Amino acid sequence: MSGVSLRHARVRYGPLEALHGVTLAAPARALTVLLGRNGSGRTTALRALAGTVPLSGGAVVWDGTDVTRTPAYERARRGLCLVPERQAVFGSLTVHENLELAARDYAFALTAYPQLRPLLPRRAGTLSGGEQRMLALSRALLAHARVVLVDEPAQGMSPAVAARTYELLGALDACVVVAEQRLPPGLRERPDVLVYELRRGAVVFGGQAGELARRGPGPSG
Repeated sequence: MSGVSLRHARVRYGPLEALHGVTLAAPARALTVLLGRNGSGRTTALRALAGTVPLSGGAVVWDGTDVTRTPAYERARRGLCLVPERQAVFGSLTVHENLELAARDYAFALTAYPQLRPLLPRRAGTLSGGEQRMLALSRALLAHARVVLVDEPAQGMSPAVAARTYELLGALDACVVVAEQRLPPGLRERPDVLVYELRRGAVVFGGQAGELARRGPGPSG
């Protein structure tokens, strides 16, 4: 199956194991959500896919090829884009400079997030949390990546901008994987959205978003 996947993945931070043999698959040209509270392993799973944390066991597979030993920079060169929860923009550069690094013609970013236009001369480090998320997501949208991994894409955004963000991510012709604490309201009945719920480093649910919604709120919301 094309896309990216973890197969029996284990990740250790010193003596602590953060992922306990996690298996999940995010298909190409679709939106996959990794759900879980802080400490559940969702961010670690995202970073394992990106190659920014090494596996202590198992494998990372991309389009049928084992990339477990492929370094993060090489995965990025091949078309994988990671937007971390923190430090996702160049704080000392202006909004204009951040966007120009992603693409010389960044008009699409200002169409996607018109709120950024008056902020173009501002240094990115002076923006609010939600504004920085818009900028970080804009850079990802401009990258035309094959795989887009985003940790808490809508953090700090208003409900309207958060909904717009998920519209943009859902429209990408890419394998999109996001990590969230709760399933965004606009995704709860979408049959094309795949959800994995993690708890204490293990997958406790995998299926369509609608299936999770019918189960009712669990520990992850």
